[in-house]
Amino acid sequence: MLTQTLVHVAMGRKPADLVIRDGIWVCVQTGEFIPHTDIAIVEGRVAYVGENALHAIGPHTQVIHAEGRYLVPGLLDAHMHVESGMVTVTEFVRAVAPRGTTGMFIDPHEIANVFGLKGVKLMVEEAAVQPIHVWVQMPSCVPSAPGLETPGASIGPADVAEAMTWPGIIGLGEMMNFPGVIACDEKMHAEMHFTRHAGKTIGGHYPSPDLGLAFHGYVAGGPEDDHEGTRLEDAMARARQGMKPMLRYGSAWHDVAQQVKAITQQGLDPRRFILCTDDSHAATLAFDGHMDRVLRHTIREGVPPMTAIQMATLNTAEHFGLSREIGLIAPGRWADVLLVADLNNFHPDLVIAKGRLIARAGRWEQELPAYPYPEWVKASVKLKRALTADDFKIRISNHHSPVTVNVIEIIENQAPTRHLRLQLTAQNGEIRSSIFHPHSSPDLAKVALVERHHAAGTIQVGLVSGFGLTARCAIATTVAHDSHHMLVLGTEDAYMAQAANRLAEIGGGQVVIKDGHIIGEVRLPIAGLMSDAHVEEVAQQAETVLDGFRACGCTLNNPNMQLSLLALVVIPELRLSDKGLVDVTRFDFVPVVEG
Repeated sequence: MLTQTLVHVAMGRKPADLVIRDGIWVCVQTGEFIPHTDIAIVEGRVAYVGENALHAIGPHTQVIHAEGRYLVPGLLDAHMHVESGMVTVTEFVRAVAPRGTTGMFIDPHEIANVFGLKGVKLMVEEAAVQPIHVWVQMPSCVPSAPGLETPGASIGPADVAEAMTWPGIIGLGEMMNFPGVIACDEKMHAEMHFTRHAGKTIGGHYPSPDLGLAFHGYVAGGPEDDHEGTRLEDAMARARQGMKPMLRYGSAWHDVAQQVKAITQQGLDPRRFILCTDDSHAATLAFDGHMDRVLRHTIREGVPPMTAIQMATLNTAEHFGLSREIGLIAPGRWADVLLVADLNNFHPDLVIAKGRLIARAGRWEQELPAYPYPEWVKASVKLKRALTADDFKIRISNHHSPVTVNVIEIIENQAPTRHLRLQLTAQNGEIRSSIFHPHSSPDLAKVALVERHHAAGTIQVGLVSGFGLTARCAIATTVAHDSHHMLVLGTEDAYMAQAANRLAEIGGGQVVIKDGHIIGEVRLPIAGLMSDAHVEEVAQQAETVLDGFRACGCTLNNPNMQLSLLALVVIPELRLSDKGLVDVTRFDFVPVVEG
């Protein structure tokens, strides 16, 4: 038995497979930095942690000399969507493991909205063969808001009950239908019941700023964590009510700085707080990092390195009931160890996962084979017909007098939007983008949602402010949380049609059209969400899209991620679905043009 082997190695009766010598043990379970520590590892597990492991070294034992570097538990991302990286699970792991991520808790509700339970199963199977730990949270809200959108597939309580029996399923993914929880919706509560009955964790998603009775009702319903807070009071309220605040620092959602003040200024116990990324773009992963990036940022915000590391290791493991397996360096646990020279500038020199040296100085030490995807996942973009400029016009009968329009205003680096009500004058019976009104303020572009799962031919066109587009252009994407229809942003109707038709031609992804020419493109043939190319290649393609945004006048940080959330009808205030413009504060439809 494994426990007997661990005892034999700890006692010196059998040699270890690997021994790490003379490091500073970052002992997250006690908050200590313990120098001159050795670690003995056998069969992927820690057998001994102490001052001297010479007794565990045999003739074939691999020995790594830490030379006074810190011995840090492998980093854990508590909540994330692989699909946001535009790559497969394997390629995501290829990108982040050399940077110190040895465990990920993924919610594949993006692919679930396209392919349902079989899409989730595909992700579970791929996760199981990775050299690091990848646990899957069963998507809870597919569709995210029933009645307000049409997904490609749906998931219900019976699916959740089945998934809870699968190896690799760690719990229920973010419970986005917070009004359903508050209203005691049978489906939502049944899904949480099956998760609780299986002894697994219920993920939360409460984006509303209302911390009154609605918030208390949501917490009472059962969600155990939440990554949607953006303010200091959000973090404090969640922690006080027994939830685990997950402080998010992804490519576009920068929510650590405000919420971490609950620890640094208000003195709350940091052991209740967890770090996560939620959504990381391929370029972020390739060029900036993953959980190592989150740690560096959190430490810059005044959190002591030990506390920040606990928030990215032990706190996460305990939350998911996995501290017997991961999250700390201690006997019996998986040997996930990082050697780091400077905790304040966190860049692992060596990464050991499941007892094997997998990366050195950011480069893989072993082969990570590509994972084969079936052909059926590469045929997900279905349009009823080729689109034309007429499909993107907003026509009104009042040709001269100002009309009131409802406009989505984006907020840079945050997921919520604002609901603007503006007075506009039509031109030849149409509402047009602001490039046709040189002195208009704020900037206005059109945004359209094109149904792409069932070839229904549905197209909804609205208005958006905040992208700052100054050219005749269009940007289209099949990454459109959470329904993942096709979103098209633009200032010129003909180019919006051209961009949409291009995505149908290549099977999904993102494309930028300017003056009738393609100036940026990333191909995402898997569900219209992911590529099986290496992350560096995808990042380079995605960079052409970001360059395209800039060429169109947009100066936002990660605008393609801001665009991708315009269809997310569970985050206030205003969103666009295939059924119309949704006021998320009331969960009801509003017209684009009033009257």
